[in-house]
Amino acid sequence: MSQDQRNLLKKIKPRDMIYPIIIGLGVVGYMIYRDFDPELFSYFSFSAETFLWLFAAVVFMAGRDIGYIIRIKILSEGALTWMQAFRVIMLWEFTSAVTPSAVGGTSFAVIYVHKEGISVGKSSAIVLLTSFFDELYFIVMFPLMIAIIGFDTLFDTATHDAITTGIFAIALTGYSLKLAYLVVVSYGLFVNPQGLRWLLLKIFRIKPLRRWYAGAVRTGDDIVTSSYELRKKNVAFWFKTIASTFLSWSSRYLVVNAILLAFFSVGDHLLLFARQLVMWIMMLVMPTPGGSGFAEYFFKEYLSDFIPVEPAIKLGVAAMIALIWRLITYYPYLAIGAIIFPRWLKRKFGE
Repeated sequence: MSQDQRNLLKKIKPRDMIYPIIIGLGVVGYMIYRDFDPELFSYFSFSAETFLWLFAAVVFMAGRDIGYIIRIKILSEGALTWMQAFRVIMLWEFTSAVTPSAVGGTSFAVIYVHKEGISVGKSSAIVLLTSFFDELYFIVMFPLMIAIIGFDTLFDTATHDAITTGIFAIALTGYSLKLAYLVVVSYGLFVNPQGLRWLLLKIFRIKPLRRWYAGAVRTGDDIVTSSYELRKKNVAFWFKTIASTFLSWSSRYLVVNAILLAFFSVGDHLLLFARQLVMWIMMLVMPTPGGSGFAEYFFKEYLSDFIPVEPAIKLGVAAMIALIWRLITYYPYLAIGAIIFPRWLKRKFGE
């Protein structure tokens, strides 16, 4: 393991999971306290139907991981076993959960894949392609949802309040960053990989950016390697990879639909799905680990329209739903990662 890899892994410690838990639960607790009314608990009676829909939410979340696991198996061309693919995805999600959303677990993912027996170049190509297909999903689905649902409905522009304006501004920023990334990577992968590598090195030789020059070299090498790998792929590869990406992200968004159905009736499932898409785009620019705090807050503000309760307790009920949502979609990765990450480190690198 290189010194850079060693230093990178030192940044991740299982105890780091404490911070996003404190932030997330603190925000939810404050929101419930601020809008507390004993009546809000009357909406959380548990019946057989409730448990059925909550189980469906867990199944949808599992579908998200299954899609990821299938995709990384495809990208590795079978070099990873199903268990190795599962382990890589769980480690990757744990890292993403304890680092800011803007950072994510991509840098660590190269190490995880490589230490499962894949060459460094191939590992970099797999991770880059994974990121490419994720961004492609957002770039395609976001304007598609706007076209189907309508901009005014998606962003609830009729209210013209500061929160609506802020949500749109953050979503636009996140989408612009994703689009810029996809355009640059697409140019490198499909048009001129050597040219993009040369440009990156030129840019990062500029004095203020020189500290990131080594990272630019690795990125340029990854793009060249990935471009070579892609030229060997057939139509079946593209179909299976795109399908597994669609399964993964779409399953993730259906979790909230199932959670709300556990307690209420939902009038417009497609709109709910689309607003979650917007939320995840916004989380790209959130500075806290896994978007903790911000995710819960925007969930309450942006999705409360789908909760049919009295206005006086709507925000409190929405905060409770947000907590259930994070318990299913976020905290399990902290627990799983805290268990397997130390064991993985010990097995791969010793004491």
